[in-house]
Order: sequence, then C-alpha cells, then structure tokens
Amino acid sequence: MTKSDLRIVYLGTPEFAVAGLRALVEGGYKVVAVVTMPDKPAGRGHQLQFSDVKKYALEAGLPVLQPEKLKDEAFVEELRSYKADLQIVTAFRMLPEVVWAMPRLGTFNVHGSLLPQYRGAAPINWAVMNGEKETGLTTFMLKHEIDTGNMILQERIAIGPDENVGSVHDRLMALSTQMVLRTVDLIIDCENKGIPVPTTPQPESTELKPAPKIFKEDCEIRFEEKTAEEVHNFVRGLSPYPAAWCSLTIKGQVFENVKIFDVAVIPGYRDTGIPKNDIVIPCKEGAVRVLELQVPGKKRMDAKSFLNGLH
Repeated sequence: MTKSDLRIVYLGTPEFAVAGLRALVEGGYKVVAVVTMPDKPAGRGHQLQFSDVKKYALEAGLPVLQPEKLKDEAFVEELRSYKADLQIVTAFRMLPEVVWAMPRLGTFNVHGSLLPQYRGAAPINWAVMNGEKETGLTTFMLKHEIDTGNMILQERIAIGPDENVGSVHDRLMALSTQMVLRTVDLIIDCENKGIPVPTTPQPESTELKPAPKIFKEDCEIRFEEKTAEEVHNFVRGLSPYPAAWCSLTIKGQVFENVKIFDVAVIPGYRDTGIPKNDIVIPCKEGAVRVLELQVPGKKRMDAKSFLNGLH
C-alpha cells in the first residue's frame, strides 16, 4: 500500500485543523472526503459562514459532509460510501462509535497537549493559563472515553515565559503538519509489514489537569483571588482569543467588559500610588501593569494610547 492507495476521511473545523488537511492533500495522500461543522450565520447580516476546513476543502475540490447529528443514519451511510481505510480527527466534535470504528485501520486524533494532561476542548489555553513551561501534540487512536486512547506519537515544544496562547497555537498548528504525515506514514508502513501500529497506553495519574471548554464567564479576571503571576498567566492564556476581561475605573470613568490582552508583573510592588500614565492593578499578591487592552466599541490599543485619549 502507498500513500495514494490509502483512503482517508478527514474530520475538523477550525483553522488549526486546516494545516494537517493541507499537508495530506499537497503531499499526494488520498483524501476522499472531509467532515466539518454545518455552516453558521455570522455578522450583522447573519450570512452563513463556512468553517476554515470547508473553505480549504472546497478549494481543493474535496467532497464535504456537514452533519447536524453524527448518528444520523443518512450521514452514516454517506460516510460509509467513501470506504475509508483511515479517519483523522483534528479539533472536531466527540465522535460516536459508529463513526470512529468505521474504518478498517481505525481513527486517530491530533490533540494539542501532552496527553494524558489537558484532555478536553481547550488544551492550549489551559496549558498557558496554568503557567506550564512546555506543551505539545499527541496523536492517539480513538476509543469510547474522550482523549484517552493509546498514544501513537508525541512531540514537545517549550512555552516562553511571556508567550501568549496565539503564538503557541500557531507553532502547534505548524507542528501538526509533520505529526499527521508521520502518523499516517507509520500506519502505512505497519500495514505493509502486516504488524500492528505501535501504541502506548496513556499513563494514569491522580494529578491530571483538565482542559474544559472556555465560556465568557470563565474569562473574567478576579485580581483579588490571584497573584500577579497567576493573572499574567491567565491573561496570556486567553490572548488574543477569547480574551480575558474585567471592569476598570480610570480617572473617575467606569469601563465594563474591558478586554485585557497583555500585562506585566510588577516585582516588589508597594501600594504607594499609581503612576499617572500607567494602569496598575493590585492583586492578591503583587500587582500587574496593563499593557494592552480594548474597551467596547474601540479598537485594541496600548495602555498609554488609551489613557491619552481620555478626557
């Protein structure tokens, strides 16, 4: 079997998932269909918006399936008609067994963490928010329990002390192209040799850190509950998206739902008054200086420009 013989169905939705799909298509692998989320209305005109994966799939001339329900009989039969040998999942929904067990070589997932840590929907955000020094990608075979299947490959990258989640996301997205191709090539090689794909069970630990989906209320900065270092990690773990937020009172004006994109820890802070051209916020321990923010209805800007614009 060669890469042009292996029939692949690719499942994914956001920009992060496009990298692996593009690598397969441009590398000459046989992607027979793509599965992504249904189109959603967006913007003031509520026009239907395609997912990033759908946009690329249409450009590449690939069939696109967009089921509302993954257990729908019509979808399952259509998916089965593509006779996939292998399915690849990157940043998609949880699959029912009737879908992930369909290909003869199984289904593998590309997950944005060093499993078993950070199982869940937002692994990159939570790793940065928790102040981790490293993260990475893991490919693993799907089974019933989410993000618990046997691991195939794993790669690590360092997280810079001031790096935000946007930067880490982009570096992992670039790494995913290699991970997808290496995993597929390994599966092809094992198939040609008639041996099982070597996998490793995920080590179980009592100190597992979860990575649940993040909602707006989860993004509020509670300065009185966090140290300055924890606030710094929290902000960069949500920057640029979905963005940490808070309410600020500056020069007698109250600003609600202010997005905070960057802060700096003030070492040895003492509450002796806030400098005129700074936004300094005391925390549970220490304080942070706001460097970049966005108030509703305004563009994103540095703190100095914001203060200069106030009456």
